[in-house]
Amino acid sequence: MTVPETTGASRLSARFAACAAEGRAALVTYVMSGDPDAETAMAILKALPAAGADVIEIGMAFSDPMADGPAIQLAGQRALKGGQTLQRTLDMIAAFRAGDRDTPIVLMGYYNPIYVYGVERFLTAAKAAGVDGLIVVDLPPEMDDELCLPALKAGISFIRLATPTTDERRLPTVLENTSGFVYYVSINGITGAATPDFDQVGRAVRRIKQHTSLPVAVGFGVKTPAHATAIAAHADGVVVGSALIDALRQTLDDQGRAGPRTVSAVTDLVESLGGAVRATKRTL
Repeated sequence: MTVPETTGASRLSARFAACAAEGRAALVTYVMSGDPDAETAMAILKALPAAGADVIEIGMAFSDPMADGPAIQLAGQRALKGGQTLQRTLDMIAAFRAGDRDTPIVLMGYYNPIYVYGVERFLTAAKAAGVDGLIVVDLPPEMDDELCLPALKAGISFIRLATPTTDERRLPTVLENTSGFVYYVSINGITGAATPDFDQVGRAVRRIKQHTSLPVAVGFGVKTPAHATAIAAHADGVVVGSALIDALRQTLDDQGRAGPRTVSAVTDLVESLGGAVRATKRTL
């Protein structure tokens, strides 16, 4: 399925604008494509918008996910074991787009699978499938020619990470070619590793917004509705990933296979997180 040019990266800006008009942050949910199997992953993806997800990040399974914690590492391993590939991930997004033309989709992962697939071929296929943005954590701004600039030319947002160690000198470089939104990593280290300092997060978001008009979404370490509430007061978006992966994992049998509660375990948590985010008025 081919998505018209006018509905590409603009889906992200439209969704963040709609949430801002409601006076609230967006809920950004992360799931691993193909985890624990293709059919279950597809069922989860289709159920996320109704459960409360405003933006969906989809992980591209990779054998060496250096920035991810154990939960997402294991999710990637389950997906790879089940035969998940980048092509299958793109096919999954295209199938999702057949029934949902409004929810923004961001692919998140590492450059190696894209490089092997072929950058130009990948961008053409991603655009046709309905991908709105990319987060590629191992491509710094100094390598923008590799993927960032070609993605922008193709009409796909390139979302950059800012961290607690991104100082005033580095921040303009990070933001220069960023589009869609800025992803602020609330803790130093891997995903799901600790609980953020919410006061520090608020200060960081305000500092970043002095340099850009883009929305700022905050992730890493957001696990509960209370965490989501604390972040939603300061940010344009709340990103939750490892907690959803953990909820899924707890429903699997000893062979890593999905059970009758696998989909609902994820969507129930999304509903509670979404309720917390929607009930929180931003202080921006």
